[in-house]
Amino acid sequence: MKDWTGILRLEAEVRNGKTVAKNVYFQGAFKVMRPVYHDDSGQACYYILNPGGGYLDGDRYQMKISLKEQARLTLTTQSATKIYKTPNQYAYQETEISLKKGSYLEYITDPLIGYQDARYKQKTVIRMEKGATLLYSDIITSGWSPDGAQFSYDMLQLINEIYVDDELMVFDHIKLNPAAQDMTSLGFMEGFSHLGSMIVVGEQANDDLLDRLYHAIHEDTKEYKIGLSLLPTSGIIIRILANSTQTIEKIHTACHHIINREFFNTTPSFLRKY
Repeated sequence: MKDWTGILRLEAEVRNGKTVAKNVYFQGAFKVMRPVYHDDSGQACYYILNPGGGYLDGDRYQMKISLKEQARLTLTTQSATKIYKTPNQYAYQETEISLKKGSYLEYITDPLIGYQDARYKQKTVIRMEKGATLLYSDIITSGWSPDGAQFSYDMLQLINEIYVDDELMVFDHIKLNPAAQDMTSLGFMEGFSHLGSMIVVGEQANDDLLDRLYHAIHEDTKEYKIGLSLLPTSGIIIRILANSTQTIEKIHTACHHIINREFFNTTPSFLRKY
C-alpha cells in the first residue's frame, strides 16, 4: 500500500523530566494536536484528529509511534472513529508502536463505529522492551442504519500483535462479520451491541492485580458480561459485552485507576473531549 489517506509519525523522549516530541510528522487526513500536560508528572497527552470526519471507501491510514526510555505518553482520539459505507474496498489502518525500557504508553481510543455496509480492517503491532508498560483499550459498536438494525455493517476486523524483546506474547484477533455470522449467538455478541477490550502489559500485571480488578468491576448484573484473563507474559486482558458505550467506559475507567495506582501510584487524567 503506497497511497495513504493519512500518515502520522510521533517519536517522544524525556527532556528535563518531561516527555516531549523528538519528531512529529503528519500528512493528509491525519493530524495530531500540540501536547497537553494534565499534571506535573511530565506525562504528555496527544489527541489524534481526523479532519475528514470518518473513514470512507478505500481509505488507508498509517501511524508509527515510538517512545524512548522513561518516556510517558497518553495517546487518544479526539472523537469516535466512524466507518461509513465501503462498497468497493474496505477501509484500512495499520499502527506500529515501539516502546523502550521504562517507557509507558496509554493508547486509549474512542469507540469504533461501523455504519451500514461498512468494511474495516485494523492491524496494530506493538514492540516492547522488557520493563516497558502498555495500557491499550478500544470499543466496537454499530452505527445508525435506516431500518434500525444493530449490526448493519458488513465486517470489522481488529488484529493486535504484542512483542516483548522480539518474542510474540499476544496475538489478539477480533473479527465481527454480520454479513456471514449471527452476531447474537453464543461466542459472538450474545445479545449485546457493544464490545470493549483492555490490554495491560507490564511487570506488575500479575495474579494480585487480576484479583483487584475482578473485585472492583464484577457485579451480578444483566447489563453487561465481563471476562478477565492473565496473558502468557506479565499482562492482563479484559473483555466487556454491554449495550452502551458509557457502561464500557465506566468499567475501563475503574480498571485504569487501579492499574495506575498499582504501577505508578498516580491517578489517570480526565480526557475531556466535549
